[in-house]
Order: sequence, then structure tokens, then C-alpha cells
Amino acid sequence: MIATYLFGIDVGTQGTKAALFDRQGRTRATAFRKSQLYRPAPGSVEEDPERQFKTVCQCLRACIAEADIAPAQIAAVGIDGQMAGILGVGPDGRHVTPYDSWLDTRCAPYIAMMRDRAGGEVIRKTGGPPSFNHGPKILWWKHERPEVFAQIAAFVQPAAYAVMRLCGLDATQAFVDKSYLHFSGFADNPQGTWDAGLCETFGIPPSKLPRIVDSHAVVGHVTADAARRCGLGAGTPVVAGLGDTAASFLACGATRPGVCVDVAGTASVFASTTSQFQADTAHGVLGWGQSATPGLWHPYAYINGGGMNIEWFIREVAALGKKSADQTLDRWNRLAARIEPAADDPLFLPHLGGRVSPSQPDLRGSWSGLNWSHTAAHLYRAVLEGVALEYCIYRDVLQELSPEVKIRELRITGGGENSALWNQIKADALGIPVVQIRRHEGAPLGAALLAGYGTGLFRSLDTAAADWIQTGHVVRPDRKRAGHYAARLVRYRRLLELLQEWTTKSLGTER
Repeated sequence: MIATYLFGIDVGTQGTKAALFDRQGRTRATAFRKSQLYRPAPGSVEEDPERQFKTVCQCLRACIAEADIAPAQIAAVGIDGQMAGILGVGPDGRHVTPYDSWLDTRCAPYIAMMRDRAGGEVIRKTGGPPSFNHGPKILWWKHERPEVFAQIAAFVQPAAYAVMRLCGLDATQAFVDKSYLHFSGFADNPQGTWDAGLCETFGIPPSKLPRIVDSHAVVGHVTADAARRCGLGAGTPVVAGLGDTAASFLACGATRPGVCVDVAGTASVFASTTSQFQADTAHGVLGWGQSATPGLWHPYAYINGGGMNIEWFIREVAALGKKSADQTLDRWNRLAARIEPAADDPLFLPHLGGRVSPSQPDLRGSWSGLNWSHTAAHLYRAVLEGVALEYCIYRDVLQELSPEVKIRELRITGGGENSALWNQIKADALGIPVVQIRRHEGAPLGAALLAGYGTGLFRSLDTAAADWIQTGHVVRPDRKRAGHYAARLVRYRRLLELLQEWTTKSLGTER
């Protein structure tokens, strides 16, 4: 029996999604299990790693049943997952901490610590600034939970933990793939190694950091015990996988320099593709992450919970005094689409959970410029526009650092791509076409491509991606609105400056 089917699994913030593909890229089955986020204390957002692994097994078994294929027909498995959070495992490879989510903001004081002690060096070496990511989170566990820190043999991410459980790996075999290193705080990213100097500066034992591997490397094979749980065949190869954002880039065909991507998901991510590593020490805005495609890099920045803002608006603002069932995204998109953009429209800062790019963890969201003529639809449109204006800042930094990068189009993936209004706002603000992808599996498709490449089913990711992925509808910018959005961007930048200044002063006064 020839093994030609490929599994891609995404351990995401909203839940775990699996998709099974044949060698030609046709989707044979999908499954989804919702996540459970816990908030045990102010600022904390956690998940149970054991439940995350359980949902991976459930999704695998459901897909195999739906496709009605034999486990022996599955050639390989690739798993992607949330990128900026961490969890600690003990010597046996089992978790000793909950998953400390990328949405968890308790590590904010250690962002400041890293920035003050060696922020420039962290950016130069890792390619990304200290933020709500691995470095400050590891320091939080070291200083705030020292008794737990002592039990931790290695820090990993949710996708790697699922792989470890599938393959029976202990802490000596714990790993992180290279697509995460710009979030690490302690790596020499271009060299693909841990940096002894950064570890020493912050007192982190290198022994608690996992081995670094290529995203496509086969790191293990499914054990007999895991096979019984998930329905795979014992011995099925599993590749290291990659971060969910990197998987989404791959699923959009970002396998050549110049391809830009918008991941319109829980986080709102703007990215490009280059052949050069260029640390953003001047602004601390762009993280320079390694691509799944060998030799390429993805400079990108993101809004922490940009997509969550829309859900928050529908739940907390739109539903006030009305039937919640009537408050759908389609309804609010229609209402906001009727508004003719004007200079005095309200502005919205989308940083309800703190600004990540650059790191301003105490900054919070707000509407500004309201008057009595504005309606709730104006507020909603401003929420959409806030992401587009933030993307304009990311674009400008990219073009300053890498003027050779030609931004010709923005390929979009994630749930937000279904909003025609949002796509048009982004196209108008950025002045470039927004291109939809014809298929909607997202990150699992990228993880499956990687699994096929890592096990030799595909000779190159670029060729395989070209065979599997096709672009679809193109939203072109309205050139008549270029001046409008240029003026809006000036006001938006100034509002960011003023509110950050106010935040700094007000918090300083309180202290």
C-alpha cells in the first residue's frame, strides 16, 4: 500500500484544526475542536497542554474516519501552532506548566527588563524585539514561579509538545523549529543556534532551551500508544512543523521574494518575503522570522488580537440593548459599507491587549474623534480601519529597511478574508491589490506541504505550493481615496504617540 496522504494540523488559539490532503493537494477530510482558554488571574491567559494534545488526537481520528482510508496510506504529519507562547516540560517530556498563551500579558515587566538591559542586542541577534513572547515569558517563570522553573527541563510551544506526545519524545529530544527563533529572546537566528551571551545576560541556563531544528526535519515517528489514541499507524513520520503564522504564509504561496501576506485571524499579521535577514533595530516593529522555504525570511509585524477586536465589538458593543442573535458580522459590514469615508471619521487604536509591534505593552485601545453624527456603524468601520492603518506603518518600515522589496499585492488568509469591506479598506489604505486565495484550509495546508517536503514526497516547497495553491478574487484599490488615507495615517500616527505619552505619564504617576 503506497503512502501518499498528508496531514496538516493547526493548534490555534480558537481551536485545533486538522486537514487531510492527497498528493495532488485535494482536501479529503477536515476536523475542528474548540479550545478552552483560562484566565485564572488578571492579565493571564492559559490553556491545558494535555487538552491541546487530546484535540489533536480527536481531529486526526475524525479525519481518518471521514476519508475512510487505512492509516498505512498516510505518508507524514506536520503540525503548526501558536508561536509566541510557551510551556514547560519535565524530564519525561510531559508538561509541568500550563500553556502560557501569547495573549497572556503578565510578563510585561520582563519585556521592559530585556529592553533596558540588551534590547538592541536581542533584536540584532534574534531578529525580533522582546514582547509578549518567549524571552520575557521564560523570565516571568524564572522570577515569579522559581519552584516551577526548577522543575522545567525545556521550554517548547504547543505544536512541538503535540509532536513530542505523538512520538514519545522526552526532554532531551525537545525541540523548537527555526520559524520561532525571532520570538525566542535568546537565539542567534541567522546561525540557528542559542546565543551564550544573551543567555548569560539574563541568567537563563541553555540546558532549559530545546534543540533547534529545521522546520521540515523528521523529528520522530508515531508510537504504538499514540497510534491507538489518534488512529494513525505506528511508525508514521512526523516533521518538526512550524509556527502557525509561518504555516499561513506557506499556505498563501509565499515561497518567493516579494510575496506579501495578510493573516486576518485572531492576530492581524502583515508580512513580506525576502532573501535577506535585516534586524529592525531602528524601530523594533518588524520581526524577521525564518521561512519554511530554505533560504527565505519573513519580515512581519502583528496586532495582538486584531481579529478578536471584531468579536469584542459584536459581543460587547453591538449587542447592547438588542438581540445578540441579530448582531452578525454580515449585518455590520453592510451598515459600515454604506458610510462614505470622511476626514472627521473616528479613529480606533486596535491595541486592546497592548501593542506588540513595536512593543508598547501598556498601551490600550481607544476610539478618538467622536461627534454626535457618528453611529455605531462608524465605530465598527473604525475598528476595521485601525488594522489597515497599522499595516501602513508596517509597510513603511519594511520599505525603509528593505527598499529592494517590491510590494505588488497582499495575499489574504484567515477568517477576516470573508469581509469584502475590510479587504477594500486594506486595499485603499495600502494602495495595493488584496488577493484572496481560492482555498481556505489555511495553516493546516502549509503544515501538510511541509510534511510532504520533509519526507521527500515533494522536491521543493515552491513547486509543491504552486501546484496546490491558486489565487482568486482580487480587490483593487480605489485611487481616489489615496489622499484620504494618507491624511488618516498622519492623524493615526500622532494619536499613537500622544496616547503612549499619556500612558507612560499616567502609569508613572500611579507608581
